[in-house]
Amino acid sequence: MKSRLFRQIFLSHLIIIILFSIFFPFFIMKAVKKHHVDNYAESLRQMALAMEEEISVRYQRGGFKELDSYVKGMKNRLHVRITVIKRDGVVVADSESDPTKMENHTSRPEVMEALSGNFGRSLRWSSTISQEMLYVAVPLKKENDVYGALRISAYISTINEVLEDVKRKVFLLSVLFILLSFVFSIYFSKGLSKTIREIIDMASSIANGNFKKRLFLKNKGEFSELADIFNNMAYKIDSLFNEVAERNEELRTILSSIREFIVLLDREDRIKMSNDSFKAFSGVNRDEGRYHYEVVRSFELVALIEKAKKSLEHITDEITLNGRIFFIEVKYLQEREETVCVFHDITDFKKLEKIKSDFIANISHELRTPLTAIKGFVETIEDEEEIKNKNYLTVVKRHTERLINIVNDLLILSELEGKTDVLSVEEVNLKEIIENILKTFEQKARERGLVIERHIEGINYTIKADPFRLEQMFINLIDNAIKYTEKGKITISLSFSQNQVEIVVEDTGIGIPKEHIGRIFERFYVVDRSRTKKLGGTGLGLSIVKHIVHLHNGTINVESNTGVGTRITICLPVG
Repeated sequence: MKSRLFRQIFLSHLIIIILFSIFFPFFIMKAVKKHHVDNYAESLRQMALAMEEEISVRYQRGGFKELDSYVKGMKNRLHVRITVIKRDGVVVADSESDPTKMENHTSRPEVMEALSGNFGRSLRWSSTISQEMLYVAVPLKKENDVYGALRISAYISTINEVLEDVKRKVFLLSVLFILLSFVFSIYFSKGLSKTIREIIDMASSIANGNFKKRLFLKNKGEFSELADIFNNMAYKIDSLFNEVAERNEELRTILSSIREFIVLLDREDRIKMSNDSFKAFSGVNRDEGRYHYEVVRSFELVALIEKAKKSLEHITDEITLNGRIFFIEVKYLQEREETVCVFHDITDFKKLEKIKSDFIANISHELRTPLTAIKGFVETIEDEEEIKNKNYLTVVKRHTERLINIVNDLLILSELEGKTDVLSVEEVNLKEIIENILKTFEQKARERGLVIERHIEGINYTIKADPFRLEQMFINLIDNAIKYTEKGKITISLSFSQNQVEIVVEDTGIGIPKEHIGRIFERFYVVDRSRTKKLGGTGLGLSIVKHIVHLHNGTINVESNTGVGTRITICLPVG
């Protein structure tokens, strides 16, 4: 890896050096040649301008032989070739050749420029003397009219000799530059590759989880700053990893100590994480990576997880696993595409609840018979005309009836809580049930000076429910409203809203203090015990109402203000 990195850096430098050494001399030579040619062309132009007057005088005489002799004579003095061309391109005088044997020069670029009144210049190969020559031409004018051209040409062999000398020197300098650059490139490439190698090793150590390593570079500059950044990054990552490790350990300790079973499933329903309690229950020590239904075989659990994924809500239910009853909470984490399952073992609670329910049912059955007998004997004695202290019997009768009501309510509540009573669901008309029940309370309401109002919108209030349980619900609600309302009215309202029926029972009674609202559905919980005993309440009515509503998959809500009244809202599904 080290030699490969060195080769890459060195070869890239070497290619740059070679390309520079090739193209730089080429451009240098081209620039030098252009400079010399420009200077030489300017010299020839000045020479032509100096000769222009003498050439014009002889040309005007018309003696082209004299002109030809003149230019041939100037050759030895100036060491240049002199050519005089007429307007039509015919050569009339030349310092090196017989003008009569020379071809027409109209097509020569420098001649064309001069005949058009401008300075002409051209560097090309001469076919006449087989050498590269520099040509310059100036116009010959008479009263601003161009009648011919004076061309001076010279060999550039002298320039080429100078250029060859320059080329040799440039070549030697290029070779020296390549050698020095080669040595420098080796030194620089080794240093750079070593520095990069150290940075790569540092990055590799960090990638492999070694955050203790530090990078120290001798050379200053950007690489030194990069090394400081790497060291700082490694320190921070090390601190973060230690912190995360500590938190993970704390979380693992907490999860291990929790009695509830906690399971985290990935998007494919494989177990991603579970606590020790779940492992102990399932009997699988290493369950990570396995499907949850391989570890816990339960169709109910599978259905519960699928329901949570589809609804994206917090789903709860009770299921039985390995003979034990669990209250399971399932939450699908949509962003992570993971599912959290929490198992609460409520077997002992259920057993205790059943024992309690059975106890209440048994003792209620045992109490109902003697209480009924006591009530019968009291009524028999009460009918005798000669009985003294009849008011005592009235008190005994009233308390006996209250005990019988409590026993009856306890039996009803026991059935509802234990779900031993299967709902007899059928189509029920709520309006008819309410009207029938209100008839039984009309006399009681009149005696207390109360008005019962009905706000029933529409005609058809048919839902699927248990009519007997609904009657129990309405009886308890209306009875409570009348008992705790001293003046004013009781209002019963019905309305449909989003596939459910809304039932509202509202009174203008004494109301319930806010601190008691959260507990009014508890058994035997009463706000004012003296008032409840006086009115003959059992403290179980609202608890029965709540259980009936929940058995019908409905909801119940209570709003109340002291001295203003109470509003109870029940929502039941239509189907």
